[in-house]
Amino acid sequence: MKKLFSLFMPTAVLVLAPSLAYAGDLQANDLVGVTFWIISIAMVAATVFFLMERSRVSGKWQTSLSIMSLVTLIAAVHYFYMREVWVDTGTSPTVFRYIDWVLTVPLQMIEFYLILAAVTAVSAGVFWRLLVGTLVMLIAGYAGEAGVINPVLGFIVGLAGWFYILYEIFMGEAGTVSASVSAAAQSAFSACRMVVLVGWAIYPAGYLFGYLMGGVDPASLNLIYNLADFVNKIAFGVFIWSAAISDSAQTA
Repeated sequence: MKKLFSLFMPTAVLVLAPSLAYAGDLQANDLVGVTFWIISIAMVAATVFFLMERSRVSGKWQTSLSIMSLVTLIAAVHYFYMREVWVDTGTSPTVFRYIDWVLTVPLQMIEFYLILAAVTAVSAGVFWRLLVGTLVMLIAGYAGEAGVINPVLGFIVGLAGWFYILYEIFMGEAGTVSASVSAAAQSAFSACRMVVLVGWAIYPAGYLFGYLMGGVDPASLNLIYNLADFVNKIAFGVFIWSAAISDSAQTA
């Protein structure tokens, strides 16, 4: 773990150094910029936490914590750069958000498979169905917002991808298997799928009201997205960490 940590810290400093140089541009009255800064630091802290906690859990849970550390590290890097875009231009950094989501959200979907695989036998079909649903949701959403396809079509297809994910984790094979696993794994699975159900609802709402209907200003939309990502990424990982600690203690 010490070797892993010593490798991570110099890498994090090198990656984040360009963004740190712009810290002086942040204005005290820029609430959105402040949230970008706070959440980017929180993502870095979460990354360090998940990496260091790997040594406290059994081997079957370590991959899950490694994946979550990747999620928060990728998000941290993107949040530093999104803050720069916001501070410099006052516009919504949509491209950066989708680059972040297309990397981190599939990793989070893999976690549902890993949670189940850590405590029971589960088919690879769960992994692939969640991955496909996630990619459909994200690619359609980006194509719609970028004007590659009709925005309404992008919204509908993206929404269908999200519903497909919800079906799988609530009523599909993943949801069925989760009902028969250990209490710790079941708790993590249930908490994470509530994040996907409730927390993720903010994103299609932002697409609908912020992009299609134009009823939400960029500042409010970015503030909502920032707070949503804080819960949907960091809390998501904390739920898994808590289950890993509990299950590891019971099987020790």
